[in-house]
Amino acid sequence: MEETALKKFTTAKFISFAIGFFGLQFAWQMRIILSGPVTEELGASPFLFGLIWLAGPFTGMVVQPLIGALSDKTRTAFGRRRPYLLGGALLSALALWAFPNSANITDWFGNLIGVNLPLWSALLFAAIMIWILDACVNIAQGPYRALVPDVVPPEQHSIANSYISLAIGLGSVVAAGTAPFLKWAFNYQMPINAQFIMAALAFSLGMLWTCLAIKERKLAVTAKSETEEKFNFIKSLKDFFALSPEVGKICWMQFFTWIGNMCMMIYFTQYAVHRVFGVPDLSDVHETIKASYDAVVLAATNYSSVCFALFNLVCFLVAIPIGVLSVKYGNKKVHIISMISMALAFIGMAFTVDTKIVASLMALSGIGWASICALPFAMLSQYIKPGTEGSVMGIFNIFIAGPQVFVCTLVSWIINKCMYISDEGVNYHWEYTFVIGAICLITASVIASKVKEKSKEG
Repeated sequence: MEETALKKFTTAKFISFAIGFFGLQFAWQMRIILSGPVTEELGASPFLFGLIWLAGPFTGMVVQPLIGALSDKTRTAFGRRRPYLLGGALLSALALWAFPNSANITDWFGNLIGVNLPLWSALLFAAIMIWILDACVNIAQGPYRALVPDVVPPEQHSIANSYISLAIGLGSVVAAGTAPFLKWAFNYQMPINAQFIMAALAFSLGMLWTCLAIKERKLAVTAKSETEEKFNFIKSLKDFFALSPEVGKICWMQFFTWIGNMCMMIYFTQYAVHRVFGVPDLSDVHETIKASYDAVVLAATNYSSVCFALFNLVCFLVAIPIGVLSVKYGNKKVHIISMISMALAFIGMAFTVDTKIVASLMALSGIGWASICALPFAMLSQYIKPGTEGSVMGIFNIFIAGPQVFVCTLVSWIINKCMYISDEGVNYHWEYTFVIGAICLITASVIASKVKEKSKEG
């Protein structure tokens, strides 16, 4: 079926391959750090904030498996994966621009039709933009992972995944560190909407570069009916769980890993603003009170960005060493140690508000993040059958996206119920999310210890 054979990648080609993921992670990191301040400004309580975050897991569970299966069957002159990569990036760029401008857009639309829209309309529009953004990121992300076995020779797969991990770390560092750096170096506070525009440009231009630089193999076109396409996807779902008993263990490991990981990803900025910097809840207070906290909220948001930059810098620095160690000692051993280090960091953050200690613990968490970005995929890749890469990666993403539903609903509900009154006003125990996260990471480590690695134990 193949008209062109795979050629070995050079370093320059690996960099071109990874630039698109740099842009994707840049956009995703901006969404992680700044969606909380934007939605809280529009009136979102902790529970509403969690519900808005449901966009990620729901679109991940639905979009990635479907797009993965579709991309396996797609045949175009532009390739089978690249249309999804570029299309997802361009649509995401529009949502990234619109999200922080939700209030202005709804005001403009209200004036256009001559109606005073209710205050919650801006929050609703922002939530819709989050859903569109997350759906489009998932449209690009699944086929991107599947592109590795499509265009990279088998003996270079581990190197390709290492470059993806490097792109994840570097993209996140630049995204998180730009605004704090400009403030530190030039005393310029970059507006939130400007940061989102920067992310939109990084995602769209980075993905365009990769799509133009990386050529896909041309495969023979085979005509299939719509019924057959649906049947094949359902069959691939069944086949996925029949690959090996170890696949089920890897999936459960991934499930608890991502509950723990997302407890930090989703709520850290709110934790920094309200717990570390002591800002009371501002979702239901008068505009004059909100304005009085503007400077502190900006400082806390910049601090959160610095912490995420450190977190991802460590991920960037240890990505290759983790790959080397996993080859020597096995994927699961390295992954277990990495997850336990992350759990210990979470426990520390639950019991301190010292800015230096919290930043150091976030840096320590980056070891776990580097492992999460690479080793579970390496463990699963032993069981992937050729020609099913997109479907398998899409189905595996269910165990990344699904746990986030738990975090966005039950964890946000717990925080919403754990309200207390401080001297400044109403606040919430955002630190409880780290206790839950640590418990889940330890659980994932126990499950990982039960996995029998194919390469070591057959």
